[in-house]
This record gives sequence, C-alpha cells and structure tokens, in this order.
Amino acid sequence: MIELTDDFQQRAKDIRCVIFDVDGVLSDGKLFFDLNGQEYKSFHAQDGQGLKLLQQNGIDVAIISGRSSSIVDRRMKSLGISHVYQGQENKVAAFDDLLTKLGLNGDQVAHVGDDLPDLALMTRVRLAIAVNDANPSVLEFCQGQTTRQGGQGAAREVCDSILAAQGKLDMAVKLFTDA
Repeated sequence: MIELTDDFQQRAKDIRCVIFDVDGVLSDGKLFFDLNGQEYKSFHAQDGQGLKLLQQNGIDVAIISGRSSSIVDRRMKSLGISHVYQGQENKVAAFDDLLTKLGLNGDQVAHVGDDLPDLALMTRVRLAIAVNDANPSVLEFCQGQTTRQGGQGAAREVCDSILAAQGKLDMAVKLFTDA
C-alpha cells in the first residue's frame, strides 16, 4: 500500500474521482504489435477489482490516455468505466470536460501517472500519484508513489490506499467475507 502519510490521507479524504493513465499505469507500458499491426496489452486482474471497488464506494473512475486502443475500450467497458478519453495529446481538454460532466473541481480529483505527459494533470489535482517505476521527473509533483510497478497491481494499491484514507476499505473487504 502507498505510505499513508498525514498529507496523503488529508488529500485523499475528499477524492470523488480518480483518473488513471493507461500505458505504464494500468498496463506495464510495453506495446506489442503483430505483423498485421494488431496491438496487444495486458492488464492486472487485481487492478480491475480495485477500480470496481472505487466505483462501488461512490468514487468515479476515469481514463485519460495519450494513445488510442480498442483493447482499452473493451477492458474499461468490462469494468463499467464510462469516462474514457483516448488519443488525448492535450490531456487538459479531456480533464476539463470530465470535471464539467461530473460537476467536480480539481480538489476532488486524484490522478495516477508515470511520465511527463501526465504532469499537466498532476499539477491540477489535489492528489497526484506516481507508479513505482515512473519517470523520476514526475516524482516531485506527486504526493504518493506505489510500491508496485505499472501494470503489476499499482492501480489496486492506489484504490486500496484511497479507500483506506476515506475509512472505506475495511467495509469493502467485509462485503466479501460476509458473502
């Protein structure tokens, strides 16, 4: 889990939406193409469960990615995530649209990223989080860093940490033990 410092907990307590980058965060950042140009990515099952837990606890989940991929559309649809912005060279425009749609401001949002294209959002949100293997240049702009690498359960760590900071993680776990 992310180190739950007082600053992290204070910032996380009012988060109503978590934005995730894809390549390097929800996937390991490796891009695989076959000879026909078909793209392949892998996603960690625990990350998917974490994204579902956020949604089940009233926290919106959004994707803002610089690249476009039909695989991402399919995965997000399977997780019930409807706020998906792909092919966003300028991520700020998507961010502004998302805030308008959700009726939120940057102080109610967290962003999880790994590289320089994420900085524009990391500097506009209340809680910026980097994955363990993020580019070192983004770390000074973050209030938290995962112990796991992107695509290897880092997103789940973010979800659990935010839910813990909001006092909701134990109840989320209890729902599974009582089933």
